[in-house]
Parts: sequence; structure tokens; C-alpha cells
Amino acid sequence: MSHARIALWLNLSLRSARSLCRARLMEGQPQGPPNPAVMENGTGPCGEERPREVQETIVTEGAAKIAFPSANEVFYNPVQEFNRDLTCAVITEFARIQLGAKGIQIKVPGEKEMQKVIVDLSEQEEEKVEPKGGENLAPGEPQTAAAGEICEEGLRVLEGLAASGLRSIRFAREVPGLRSVVANDASARAVDLIRQNVQLNHVAHLVQPSQADARMLMSQHQRVSERFDVIDLDPYGSPAPFLDTAVQAVSEGGLLCVTCTDMAVLAGNSGETCYSKYGAMALKSRACHEMALRIVLHSLDLRANCYQRFVVPLLSISADFYVRVFVRVFTGQAKVKASASKQALVFQCVGCGAFHLQRLGKTSGAPGGRVKFSAACGPPVAPECEHCGQRHQLGGPMWAEPIHDLDFVGRILEAVSANPSRFHTSERIRGVLSVITEELPDVPLYYTLDQLSSTIHCNTPSLLQLRSALLHAGFRVSLSHACKNAVKTDAPPSALWDIMRCWEKQCPVKRERLSDTSPAFRILSMEPRYGHACVGGDRPVPGRRHTHAHLPTQTRASSSEIQNLLPSSPPCPCHLQPWSPPSVLPTAARGHL
Repeated sequence: MSHARIALWLNLSLRSARSLCRARLMEGQPQGPPNPAVMENGTGPCGEERPREVQETIVTEGAAKIAFPSANEVFYNPVQEFNRDLTCAVITEFARIQLGAKGIQIKVPGEKEMQKVIVDLSEQEEEKVEPKGGENLAPGEPQTAAAGEICEEGLRVLEGLAASGLRSIRFAREVPGLRSVVANDASARAVDLIRQNVQLNHVAHLVQPSQADARMLMSQHQRVSERFDVIDLDPYGSPAPFLDTAVQAVSEGGLLCVTCTDMAVLAGNSGETCYSKYGAMALKSRACHEMALRIVLHSLDLRANCYQRFVVPLLSISADFYVRVFVRVFTGQAKVKASASKQALVFQCVGCGAFHLQRLGKTSGAPGGRVKFSAACGPPVAPECEHCGQRHQLGGPMWAEPIHDLDFVGRILEAVSANPSRFHTSERIRGVLSVITEELPDVPLYYTLDQLSSTIHCNTPSLLQLRSALLHAGFRVSLSHACKNAVKTDAPPSALWDIMRCWEKQCPVKRERLSDTSPAFRILSMEPRYGHACVGGDRPVPGRRHTHAHLPTQTRASSSEIQNLLPSSPPCPCHLQPWSPPSVLPTAARGHL
């Protein structure tokens, strides 16, 4: 036997002898109290599991208190508080619109009641108004709906993937004008936790726990009388498997809320996977997050078209590691025919990043006031890029129409600004919505400052300088909530590169370091045609800023607040690291998000 084997055998023998002696010494001795540090981590002595009742942790968010097992058996993400706050705000305004048409006023917690003077000029006798819902209504007094109470003519809400039921319970406690809330999950343990949390928050009269596959549940509610007014889908990953039944189970004009957390797919890392889930090819670009929103909207509209339905976007948000869209679903064969003209392919240059859109369909007028639908003509680009000579990549189809309803966004912004204490993330909601109201609604996608400057290897101009140059050249320009350095403009790529050539003359690039075939060399070899472009000046053009006059001034965030809110330029999507827009909350509150 070799020396190494002998040493190993002696070592093992000594370990066995020590273990045997220790076991004999412990026999008959009383065991001490358990280690508190070990017990706090959910285990007892010798790794025993503690009773499940002791492991629960109470988490408070909004007006809800939720019991979570420390073993994290049901997923909970505190970063999504902004998502849940925004959803409560959106559903509240949606309920205000829907119930307002029925003569019902909603009472939002913390919102000041608007005093209205009603003058009755009729000489007829006042009719007796029967009290509804246990309320003693005076003659002529409108019916009201408060949060936490059942409204017989209110909204029916479905949360298809409820997990702990936090979102559903917050709806029941914070959103007025609800008839019922169905908190569904396929997991039996999750449904047990939902029942426990429903009892904990005393909302059993509103929230109905349900254990079923979300697709089966929505397919069972496709009849017009059984559809839901609001459907919320917030899965862990892609919502693609649930979209087909969701567009069928939502009522006419109902609200569909969808979250997508598979940003690696939507940002262009796996185009074939994106096509299999959403029916579109995603491109790697600096505008990948807005393109992700438009791909999701395209997928929703495409699935709704199969059932003679179409979607109308209310609000589309790119935040943190996910995208979130709020759309209304309507039925109409004539409107469905126009859906092809709302989608577009994207031709993007691999060298300079210039992009062009190609609509799939075209609408034109016909005799008799009719509308004629036909295929669009294209492509809008040559085989090689006119600016740098590189080839183009083809992406899409994607939604090419506006992704926000600015009137609806303005209503949410006014409500949140008037009641800032309602949500923990009110300041962030206000900041994001303020940027959205400034976005150009009819300009898909955007460029970024670092993208433009890195292409020609020059110093980066300030955002104010580039915006001033575009405005002096006669184009519109705005920011984007998806990126801090975004430049959303209706200027063609040729105008952008002319402005960058003018900027490069003030900060010359050493041409001898550029390759003859590089995009920078080819772009800089041409003289600018827009000689009047004022790139060097910091003076903005008065009266040319893109704003919306229908929003009160006090509800919009200032320019400095917008700059502090927006994220820096997102990293290349090939790194699989979705950027996160920072909150404008105070430092103490920001850590909770």
C-alpha cells in the first residue's frame, strides 16, 4: 500500500473515532435551547423545519396586508410596487369613465370631493329616488361608489395569475366602483394563501379566490354576459400563452392589462423566439424598449383580429425590467380591416442605425365616402444604406400607431397629482406620465445621443444643443420615457446626419484614423446640406417645444425633474441586462422599490 493511501486511511479512521466519541459523550446530556439565529432562518435544531404558522411574514403595500411564507413558495417582487400602483391608478380612471356614463360617481380614498352647484330650472315635482346599495340618497343626488364596497353596476375584474393575491386585494381596498374581483391561480398552495390573505384584509365580499388554469378560466367566460370588464395578466416571463383567450374574455370596450418580463427576448437577443411568441422579429437597437412595447401591441391586435376585435392603446410603459401595456378591446369588422395599415416593418441599417418604417397596408378614399384597403408599396430603402453604404436588417411587424391615449394619460396625471399620498410611488408615476405627455405621439422609435456620436467617433453634443438644431431646421423633437438620451423626432435620417456633420466641424475627427469603408468615413465625407442648423447654440427656439395644452401646468414635471427621472442610455441588449429607470422618490423610499 502506498504512503498516500495509508495517510488517507488513517485520516478517515481518526474522523470516525472522533465522531463516535462525540456521540457517546452527548448521550444522556440535556439539549440546550435552540439557536435563535437558526430559528429566524426557518429551521430548528438539526435542520428541522419550523411550523409553517411561525414562518409567515406580513408585508404591507398600499392598503393591503399580505402574509407571505418565508420559504418564498409564492413569488413576490417588491420592485413591482410601481407596477401595482400604476395599475390601481389606471383602473380607477377607467372605472370613473365607465361608471360616469351610468351616472355613478366614484369616491377615491384621499381625493377631495368636488363641490358642484346644481341649479334646477324645472317646475316639476321632484321624483322620489330609491336608495341603492343601502345608501340614503336625497332626491337628485347621484349614486356614489366607494372603495371596499360592492357596486352592483361596477366592474368585474380578473387577475389571471394572482400568486399571493396582493394585486386583487389592493384592487378591492383601493379602487372604487368594483362589482367583484376574481383572484385566480393554478397552484393550490397559492390559492390557500389567497384565501388567508382575503380573510386577513376583510375583503371576502369582493374577492373570489379561484383555482384554475387561466386559459381555461378565460375561455369559460367568452359569452358576452360573462366577460370581465378588466383582465390583468402579470406572469413571470411571457404572457403569450394567455393572450388569445384574454382578448376573447374581456368585455366590449373593456380594459386589458398585460406585463411582459421577458425583455431579453423582446430586446432582440433571440429574434426567432420573439417571433414564435409574439409573431414579430425584434432588432437589437438603442430603441429596443419602445420596439418591445410596439411588438406586444402588435401581438395583441393580431390575436384580437382573429375574432373581429381590435385594440386601442391607453398607456404603454417601459420600466425597470419589464414592459406594461393597457389597452381597450372593441369589436368591429370595419375597424379590423384597417389593422394592417397600423402595422409596420422596420428597416434598420447595421452600420449607422438609421431606420425606416414600411406599413403593411394602405388606406385610401373611394367614391361614396368609402375607404379602400390595399397592400402598401415598398421598400422605402435601397439595398444599401444611402448614408454609410451598409446593409439593412428587417424587423417587425410592430404597432406603428400612437401607443398612448394622451387624454386618458392626462386624467391619470391630474388624479395622481391631486392626491399624492395615495400611492407610495406617486412621484415616480407623475414623472413618467409627464414625460409621456411630452412624447411625439405619431413618431415611432427614436435615436440616442451616444448612438449618433459613437457612429462618427465624435464628442457627444448636449441634448439641448441637438434639440435646438432640429427645431431650427423646422422639425419636431421630444424626449422618450424609455431612455434619458432619446431623441424622438420626425426629421429624416439625412437631416440628423447633416446636423451631426455640422457638430463634427466644431469638434473635428481625425480622418486618418477612420477606415475607408467605415460608416463614420462615408458619413463625414459628404458635406452637410442643412447649413443653417444651429448645433453649437444652447438657446432653444421659443414656442416650438412639443407640449400638450390640455394638461394643467402644475401636473407636469419640470424639465429638470424629467432629466432626473429618465434612465441613461440602455446597454446593448446582447448583454441580457435590461436597464432600470431610477425613481425620483427620496433616498429612503427608493430602496423599497
